Amino acid sequence: MKIIVDAMGGDNAPIEIVKGALAAHKAYGTEIVLVGRAAQVLKAVEDCGEKTLSAGVEIRDASEVVEIADDPATAFKKKKDSSLTVGLNMLKDGLGDGFVSAGSTGALLSGATLVVKRIRGIRRAALCPQIPVLGGRAVLCDAGANAECTPEYLLQFAFLGSYYAHRVMGVEKPRVGLLNIGAESEKGDTLRHETYAVLDRAGQAGRIHFIGNIEASDAMLGGTDVIVTDGFSGNVMLKSLEGTAKFMSKELKSMFLSGTKTKLAAVLMKEQMAGFKRMMDPGEVGGTPFLGITKPVIKAHGGSDAKAIQNAVRQAAEFAKSGFIADVESNIEAMKLDMIEKI
Repeated sequence: MKIIVDAMGGDNAPIEIVKGALAAHKAYGTEIVLVGRAAQVLKAVEDCGEKTLSAGVEIRDASEVVEIADDPATAFKKKKDSSLTVGLNMLKDGLGDGFVSAGSTGALLSGATLVVKRIRGIRRAALCPQIPVLGGRAVLCDAGANAECTPEYLLQFAFLGSYYAHRVMGVEKPRVGLLNIGAESEKGDTLRHETYAVLDRAGQAGRIHFIGNIEASDAMLGGTDVIVTDGFSGNVMLKSLEGTAKFMSKELKSMFLSGTKTKLAAVLMKEQMAGFKRMMDPGEVGGTPFLGITKPVIKAHGGSDAKAIQNAVRQAAEFAKSGFIADVESNIEAMKLDMIEKI
């Protein structure tokens, strides 16, 4: 298994990216290709205490870097020798099994769609993170790649999320819920009404395990395994969750440091609090996959540290081995709106 890593993408590149990739190589035996400005990448390798590259780790030179200020829709085209563009072309050409980048989300999505390509028949690729919920994690499809959607997009997101939850997360029969402002079938706007109808038909046909509408509060309580929504609503939900996690962390810290008794309680609960922090940390998962692309592309958080990159590499390797893409390709006809309407 060989994973291509954008060594220049992210706020902490290249040192944290390189450190995490090397850690993944040592921990999992995954072959690594570090793409970026060779001199800077090699120095980062040396700064990690490695005098020479280990067998199974290589550097691919790329002279340019996609910056945050670059237009995400055209950056990978204008900077053809960027670490992001070179890495995606390597993935397309079969020189790796997956690609990891902590760089620009928009540029990565554009590049993955136009270079690596969508699976034939998939209308839009979706950004699908695993979010923490009561009892485990759920897949949120879509979390920001597609602000405006059609019922067919959401139908396909439901299939993509269901296959991912089954193949990668190990959920035997993933429950699929449509994010809405109420559980009743008549709730929501026109998009939600039309999407509910097609998801319900897909569920009755046994294509997915559709459980109906679900409110965000119930989803967070573990009410579903796959949360289907448009990218606008999904991104609002994701950012709200991230903000709530930071708010709770700061409030708990303030509470535990408020007096002698609470400081003692903090010491006694240190292990439990560490577990809570890990649960809320997206870096523990690794990154967010673009589902619907012909090969695994993982978007790591822009502020990823070495541990997050290590987990992103692991996630990319697991994704590549999972059989998810084969599932989608073999069931693509069932994921089309006209097929569902015939049921």
